[in-house]
Amino acid sequence: MPAAPAPSAVRTLGPLVVLYVGSGLPYGVVNELAPAWLITEGASLETVGLATLLGLPWTLKPLWAPAVDRFGRAGAWVSGALALVGLCCLALPGLPVGPAAAAVLMMMAFGSATQDIAVDGHAAAVTPPALQGRLNGARVAAWRGAVLLVGGGGVALAPALGFPVIYGLCAALCFVLAAFAFTLPARPRPAAEALNYWAALLHWLSRPGGLVMVAFVLLYKLGDAALSPMVKPFWIHNGMTLTELGLFSTSLGAGLTVLGALVGGEICTRVGLWPSLLGLGLIQAVTNLGYAAAAAFPSREAVMAASVGESLGQGLGTAATLTLLMRLCEGEQTATRFALLTALAGFTRVMAGTVSGYGAASLGYTPYFVLTFMLALPALTLLPALRRRLHEPSA
Repeated sequence: MPAAPAPSAVRTLGPLVVLYVGSGLPYGVVNELAPAWLITEGASLETVGLATLLGLPWTLKPLWAPAVDRFGRAGAWVSGALALVGLCCLALPGLPVGPAAAAVLMMMAFGSATQDIAVDGHAAAVTPPALQGRLNGARVAAWRGAVLLVGGGGVALAPALGFPVIYGLCAALCFVLAAFAFTLPARPRPAAEALNYWAALLHWLSRPGGLVMVAFVLLYKLGDAALSPMVKPFWIHNGMTLTELGLFSTSLGAGLTVLGALVGGEICTRVGLWPSLLGLGLIQAVTNLGYAAAAAFPSREAVMAASVGESLGQGLGTAATLTLLMRLCEGEQTATRFALLTALAGFTRVMAGTVSGYGAASLGYTPYFVLTFMLALPALTLLPALRRRLHEPSA
């Protein structure tokens, strides 16, 4: 009897892309819509600044990722998390700025982070290696599109419609996506996983090449993480207007990042993961030199050209990174493993961003941007050892 044909790419990736729309939606509410709402409600600058603490659940999500991995269906976790976010959206506009509103926003952030754990674990478990690159290009587009829909469109329409209506629309979309997620089929789990969960996780981390894996995840986006926080100050210090910054660097930049991710995902699918990690990593690094050139020979055209290159390079590198993480997380415990690795990448982003201002101030923009290029290179030297960890022969 002939084997059943493999499901098409559309049937495999389509539901996952919808899930990543649902993943970006609550992130946009917490990080884009809520700060604008706080300002219109008369919150102080100190309160708005403290609202960045709402990002903690995304950093701490490895703490409860094992529970998501071990118990229940991924679809049930995603559906419950989206329903929680939707209920929070309905409750928030009726609350004054204060502890109650902060608690609701934190619940929303916790639900969103939990949803990310379940979605990433499910995607890593069900996506065949041949389609991982394509998925990760599409996921960036879906996720960022949802963030822009809420953070850009929602904020822009709030003066006309009012925040209660905007939050209501977000809640309705959350409930629709929750109903869709609940229909996801359960993935099979190895029987031994429940009995030896922590031993299996420790074994995965301590396998030969474990330190290389951790070092690579920490370093691959280091140059990009060190550059990004200094882009907006550099634009302002070079006489660019806030309008130009918003339209070109932020809005067009987001579109170019999505384009870069789609192209990068297709390259990973057609060329293979390892050549893509090297080639796209080099492009990601070289685009930082565009800002170094714009700082050395400043002009409006040079700054805009640097922005185009950096946005495209960021998208290309992101697609390659996510495809690698999926490959590293194949097998058991995909949700926990993915949460751990993305938390490591997030740690790099936070630490590099924290010291970036000191580096640019002490070195000057041109030397600092050259430094960010150099920071992107060490990870590429780890590729042969990382490939050996996955037992994939060199070409």
